Amino acid sequence: MIEAPLIHQCADPQIEIATVERFIAEAGSDNPLSVTITSGDRIILPQVPQDADDAVRLIQRFVGQATVRVGLTQYPAGYGVTDAKEISTDLVDACQNIRMGSKLFGKVYRIVAHARGEAGPGTFREALAAWRTGIFQDAYVFGEADPGPHSDEEDVSPEDPPETIAGSEPDGVTSLSEQNFDPYAAGIRVDLSTLKGQKTYE
Repeated sequence: MIEAPLIHQCADPQIEIATVERFIAEAGSDNPLSVTITSGDRIILPQVPQDADDAVRLIQRFVGQATVRVGLTQYPAGYGVTDAKEISTDLVDACQNIRMGSKLFGKVYRIVAHARGEAGPGTFREALAAWRTGIFQDAYVFGEADPGPHSDEEDVSPEDPPETIAGSEPDGVTSLSEQNFDPYAAGIRVDLSTLKGQKTYE
């Protein structure tokens, strides 16, 4: 379990701490070196990283070829990245990952709140689904402009019971810029059969 002081220290100030805590509890990982790699309904199970450098090498190996989520917030590793060499150990640093992940989730939450005309527990659940899939209203949600706070935006109470979002599954975005989203590009559906020597598992 992630310690509350770390979240308080590292979370983006534009989003309430209670929201960040629940976001990480429901969508994140307890392991800062966690690297989740998926392709469609397949999960790729490489060797578990032993340190930050191992994790970065693994991310660089698969980013742009599959969906890669990283760290405590399961941040989309390829978001805003045009060259895999740009990826650094910041992605698997606990504090940096919380900072980047909470900032990006905050934007997703505000996008959903503006689209629905309200903010609250229901908005949180829909934002969580968008975070997991990378898609909201048939658009690449991470690349959408941040609309800013909703006029009646409220904090999501951590006492609201978590709900499973039907049809949502971990997914993400790899090597996609904000201006050039291709719904058929890597990060949504990728055929890894061309990657020699790699094994995928159902």
